[in-house]
Amino acid sequence: MSEQISTFIAKSKVKASDLEHKRKLAFNIQKYAETVVKGKQQFFDLDLARRRAKNVKWKTMENLDMYLEEFEKNFTARGGKVIWAETADDALQAVLDICKEKDTKQVVKSKSMVTEEIHLNDFLAKHNIESVETDLGEYIQQLDGEAPYHIVTPAMHKSKEDVAKLFHEKLGVEPHLSPAELTQIARKNLREKYTSSEVGITGGNFLIADTGAVCVSENEGNGRLSTAFPKTHIAIVGIEKVLPSLKDLSLFWPLLATYGTGQNVTVYNTIFTGGRQQGEVDGPTEMYVVLLDNGRTNLLRKEVRESMYCIRCGSCLNACPVYKNIGGHAYGTTYSGPIGSVISPHLKEMSDFKHLSYASSLCGNCTEVCPVKINIHEMLLENRHIAVEEGYTDFSERAAWKAWKLAMMNRPLMNMAGAKVKNKVVNTLFEKSWVNTRGQLHFGKTFNQLWKERSKQ
Repeated sequence: MSEQISTFIAKSKVKASDLEHKRKLAFNIQKYAETVVKGKQQFFDLDLARRRAKNVKWKTMENLDMYLEEFEKNFTARGGKVIWAETADDALQAVLDICKEKDTKQVVKSKSMVTEEIHLNDFLAKHNIESVETDLGEYIQQLDGEAPYHIVTPAMHKSKEDVAKLFHEKLGVEPHLSPAELTQIARKNLREKYTSSEVGITGGNFLIADTGAVCVSENEGNGRLSTAFPKTHIAIVGIEKVLPSLKDLSLFWPLLATYGTGQNVTVYNTIFTGGRQQGEVDGPTEMYVVLLDNGRTNLLRKEVRESMYCIRCGSCLNACPVYKNIGGHAYGTTYSGPIGSVISPHLKEMSDFKHLSYASSLCGNCTEVCPVKINIHEMLLENRHIAVEEGYTDFSERAAWKAWKLAMMNRPLMNMAGAKVKNKVVNTLFEKSWVNTRGQLHFGKTFNQLWKERSKQ
């Protein structure tokens, strides 16, 4: 068993038994669910909007190279600079080179899952550059030394009491402060960082090909502050985020807001088309866009290509019964939940992360709630198939499934073993995975016996 699998099982077991953790998670997800229902009411025909969005993403992925080149052409025409990063190391080195050129020892960063994916903060820290998270949830997680717990809500697993305790321990403020007071403390601390940083770093929710633009959606204004004061803006964006036209935002911005937070539209939606132009009085003087692959082209294989349609709204996490029980950190990857289980084995190594595709009930709720109708649960099955076809299963697993198949296809063979034998075998084989947490299984009469008895009545 690999280290990733054993860690996943251990963390999942702990979290699934932690009732307080599950209470906090259930409380926060329920609040989300209630607002999403209201947000959906803004659509006259929600199903049509989702189908149109999926069609746009299908068209984009089928012509991804063309749209990325169009984006580069239009972005550079306004003085912006595009850096193509095939790997995480390429992206990290590009950011480091820019920071060294600007002689900066501090950067401010708005919420960005892609920077978490490449572990940007840790990398910059090794080179004596402080990377400050400015999103409140990310700021909380950075103070606590934890990775984001959720794609949209980084500190979803924390209560207001947890945050108050954290601020008391890390910042030396009074204990038991209210959420409003805690927010003001964070605001005061971060304001100083905005004005003293030479470089601001963001992700990007969408890239617009026909305009050469990077679109950033947020609710706190920290993204705008991270790009308004620093002279240099670096946007690190996955290549799958491209959309053909600026007109597409009228569809994708409301869908992202509704399914991400239940809003009609997020509070701050900014379109960046490069650095400060002649005659403009504010904004960064330079803007770089790092287009990150880092395994994304592996997702273009036909079995899981739809995963490239994902707009990172987090709705599948909130709907998943597995995520609700084990939480985000148990997955051991940047992207957790159903969509994370689909893409992580391809972004990393199938041999190390194939187990995530089995961390699913296959109930299909993730597919049902996806704003762009990604067939997530089917792709989880495809990942399982790929893992088997590419030989990432061990001998004991293959032998067990062969024995199960032989027994299930041969009723007389199944009936050869009596109830006592079945009880002994099953409760021994599945002692750790089932019996220890649920109790023993007790077999009685076989289906054949019950059927015969019923037929006689």
